Amino acid sequence: MADPDPPQQTMDRLLTAMGKMGASDLHLKVHYPPCFRVAGVLRKVDMPPIPSTEYMEQMLESLVPPTRRPEYDEKGDLDFSARGPTGDRFRINIFRSTSEMHAAVRRVQSNIPTFKELNLPDVYGKTMMKSLDGLILVSGVTGCGKSSTLAAMLNLVNELRGMHIITIEDPIEYVFTPKKSIISQREIGIDIPDYAEALRYVVRQDPDCIFIGEMRDRATMQAAIQAAETGHLVLGSLHVIDVQQTFKRILEFFPRNEHRFIRSSLANSLTAIMCQRLLPGIEEESRYPATEVMVMNSIVKDKILHEEDDDFPAVINQCKEEGMRSFTQSLCELVEKELVHYDTAMEYAPSREALASAVKGIKTQAQSLIGRVKGR
Repeated sequence: MADPDPPQQTMDRLLTAMGKMGASDLHLKVHYPPCFRVAGVLRKVDMPPIPSTEYMEQMLESLVPPTRRPEYDEKGDLDFSARGPTGDRFRINIFRSTSEMHAAVRRVQSNIPTFKELNLPDVYGKTMMKSLDGLILVSGVTGCGKSSTLAAMLNLVNELRGMHIITIEDPIEYVFTPKKSIISQREIGIDIPDYAEALRYVVRQDPDCIFIGEMRDRATMQAAIQAAETGHLVLGSLHVIDVQQTFKRILEFFPRNEHRFIRSSLANSLTAIMCQRLLPGIEEESRYPATEVMVMNSIVKDKILHEEDDDFPAVINQCKEEGMRSFTQSLCELVEKELVHYDTAMEYAPSREALASAVKGIKTQAQSLIGRVKGR
């Protein structure tokens, strides 16, 4: 077998190829060929396996922040961001596995996307347009597009309002260019030790809008709620699948004897919970988001205060005219617009029976309309 290319050259070539192929992720494991993830599917790169940990470490040497390498050596895991040879940004996690360094690299789009480009419903933009304060949460599993959605939200604020935006990220993904707003982006491990330390002082830095990359624990969530209650616009993300689970996760951060107080705080500060999942589209290598959205109104506030969280799905269906939407409604729209196959939508449906009924209802309406047109 021929000797491998120099490690740095190999890494540069892989990062450049990610952009050309439209790959979202690159997986690097010793003794395996590199793999790209394209449209959600892993594909092996046509090149030899990575020969050793030493070779892997040399591949990543120029990307890892020197001051943070000891953190990896101590903990066996490190998140950071870096810029590739073409100027693209990447979110990188290196981790130790069977005493060897492995890496997962995510490409961050250089241009901040709009809601339209992300195929998100109008309620996202409308909610941001009218929100001067309050807590907005974007939820979903890893890889569902939360970071892109939140970047679009922040950029809309940046374009339309004269605010001081402070972001606390681990790591920084999208880099914002100040427009009407001024922006301070802080990266965990480089600008500040951790979320708790960053949030301890953030309200003293005169922010109007605060972005918290991930709600990880009680301290982070409590700081977010308090900031929203005191007149700040706060954006953040949670790794849960739907509106009910998002609300449940918030409460899980706090002991039971504090739930009444937290519910009261959320009833006053929560603006919206927006959840999403990415589905493979009909067109090759396309993906589309299915969304569930609950925005605060008097009904939601009453349900929160009276511990009637199980009624959230019914409220969402009841208040569609206010922009609320269920996953079933969203999946039905994707099928109707012929963006996603019916069988694919069924795989992601929270209730297959409800989706089948909704799709059948649309077909019945369409057939009835065609019949009326023909009868004229």
